[in-house]
Amino acid sequence: MNNYVDKVVTAAVSGLSSSPEAQLLCDVVAFINLGLLEGKYLSTLVFALLRGDATYKDRIYILLPIAYSVYFYLHANAFTVNQHVIIVSLVLMCKYYCFTTLLLLVTLFMMLSVTYPVLFPLHNATNVTNTVLMYISRVFLVDFVTNQIFPFVSKCVNQPASIVVNITEDESNEVLVGKEKFDPSKIGSNPNIIYNFDPSTYDKLGETAVMSEKEVNEIVRRSRVAQETWKSSSFATREKLLRVMLRYIIENQEVCARVAVRDSGKTFLDAMIGEVLVTCEKLTWLADHGSQYLQREYRDTGRMMMMKRVYVDYIPLGVIGAIVPWNYPFHNIFNPVSAALFSGNSIVIKVSEFASWSPSYYKRIIDAALDSVGAPRDLVQIVYGYGPTGAALVKSKIDKLIFVGSPEIGKIVAKAASDNFLPVVLELGGKDPFVIADDVNIDGIVQTACRGVWQSMGQNCAGPERFFVYEKVYDEFCDKVTKVVKTMRQGPSNGDPFVDCGAICMGPKQLLKYQDLVDDAVAKGARVLHGGEIPKKGSVLANGCFYPPTILVDVSENAKIAQEEIFGPIMCVFKVKGNSDSEAIRMANNCEFALSSCAFSGNYSRARKLAACLTAGMSAVNDLEGCTYMSQSLPFGGCKKSGYDRFAGPEGLRGLCMIRSVCEDAIPFITNSIPPPMQYPSTGIGAKFASGLIYMFYGPSLADTVTGIWRLIYYSIFKPAKK
Repeated sequence: MNNYVDKVVTAAVSGLSSSPEAQLLCDVVAFINLGLLEGKYLSTLVFALLRGDATYKDRIYILLPIAYSVYFYLHANAFTVNQHVIIVSLVLMCKYYCFTTLLLLVTLFMMLSVTYPVLFPLHNATNVTNTVLMYISRVFLVDFVTNQIFPFVSKCVNQPASIVVNITEDESNEVLVGKEKFDPSKIGSNPNIIYNFDPSTYDKLGETAVMSEKEVNEIVRRSRVAQETWKSSSFATREKLLRVMLRYIIENQEVCARVAVRDSGKTFLDAMIGEVLVTCEKLTWLADHGSQYLQREYRDTGRMMMMKRVYVDYIPLGVIGAIVPWNYPFHNIFNPVSAALFSGNSIVIKVSEFASWSPSYYKRIIDAALDSVGAPRDLVQIVYGYGPTGAALVKSKIDKLIFVGSPEIGKIVAKAASDNFLPVVLELGGKDPFVIADDVNIDGIVQTACRGVWQSMGQNCAGPERFFVYEKVYDEFCDKVTKVVKTMRQGPSNGDPFVDCGAICMGPKQLLKYQDLVDDAVAKGARVLHGGEIPKKGSVLANGCFYPPTILVDVSENAKIAQEEIFGPIMCVFKVKGNSDSEAIRMANNCEFALSSCAFSGNYSRARKLAACLTAGMSAVNDLEGCTYMSQSLPFGGCKKSGYDRFAGPEGLRGLCMIRSVCEDAIPFITNSIPPPMQYPSTGIGAKFASGLIYMFYGPSLADTVTGIWRLIYYSIFKPAKK
């Protein structure tokens, strides 16, 4: 609870005047405190109200509690101010803590009123009870109005603008007919051109010119110019921008998903879940909650700085750079774009050469949204190319870089960034463990396991790659997931809602990598229960870039597939012998990656303990580890070979800001000065005076405090002779 309540309680105990005016003052202070539910400060809200840029919710926080207080002042003067303030304080404690606390404190108050009737007068227990209940009702009415009714009404009245974005035939049509086919052997053959194609059909989707270092530098320059105006934009404007994007995405979700499917080869359902739905959650969380984590944050001054006011400001860094992969072409753009724009930055995104067709459409959405709020289009820029283009972005004058990719490329990026002391977020993938204890209901988790490993055909940064199944339920789990996978259909998804498994985005070379991992595992004792072979020439699936959903069981910890990131549709099952929790934990942590994890048990406490012992940046209990990303209030990232720093959540937002600490005089005309004993030239007693300060402010006992005060007085008066 903050200092307002402390002041109210202190005033009550010290016997504040019982005049109606004093009672009103206490009530207003207490209920304004109630309004500061989001940790906001009164001065911030009042000045925003006076300037006219306060949000409707801020106005509710200020005006509604005051209105209630005035009403109470006019209609209920039955109590002394001591009783009145104590009751308010009890209810506020209930709000900040829980009802149990309130009941305990009310009981204590009743007991004290009998023992100390002067300090705690209680003339009418019924009236006190009624007053407490009345305050409780007000507390929850304020909560209900500000957090439920008003947002609902505001949402209905203040609809975001509707934008129109032109789309091409290739973007709008479910199935492309008569398209020329692409020869995958040409991938990466021309350093100046990116060949765009649909991985599931090899339909040609055109070409994209590779950008030079000069072009990248010019784009960064324009982005910085645009950010100079955007950095001072209000949170209301930023929220409006995100809601405009959100509205368009919701109204055009099928187009957004279809374009992602065409560029990445995933299924339409995978795109709706992993691209559109997740992006809607991201935009909603930022618009609803993001501002509270970027507003000025007041901090405790400490004992020595009692006459100061200290706070933290979150200042936009400037131009954010992002190098993103191909696996989620829609979300991998809107995820960093939304966070960068909301934190007051501009952003330049280098998209993957394996997903360079869809960004054109997504950039048109962003441009239209920026136009709707009067923001410059140069705030969001997209650059295209191979490694040298990414290197140019790293070496350009950006202020922070977000890199999502492989550990090998991550090392190169980190080294290049170190030359300019460029801060970098590295998200380098994972080999997430999926632990299944011996008391699990296998029927209840089979679909979860299958969705986890074959969502987007395993091409996920956070997705289960290693399944540690206890010996008791091992055979049952293997049998049931095999039955599921044998019913799954694979092929092009656009135009066919019954396809379960899509294509592999990176072309034939990636298929050879999968095959090498499978062959190595089999050579070291693993068994293939399904899949495990590249489709033969002449097969229908050979017309696209497909690898079948594969189940490997009895996998050895020495196999390459146990340590190297698969990033593909292969379920690796390891047997946990002896049904031992400690052995499962050892096996799960025997890996250089540590991004995410999950653990399942029929005993919830056991599942929590298992999950807590898994070394990873994220963990889920009795659910798929990817569910942590659906809570956008949580940061995303790992440790070890999976990288460092975070995006998403408050940590990700604040990571896009310069965190500036500020100290200023609490009262402008009362300033600090250096005490004479500590001034230059030395008086010879400065250290002794400082010792008095240490004793007075930090001594653990009353005697230490008295000693400190005495030393300060003595050495302030004592004038030693100068040598």
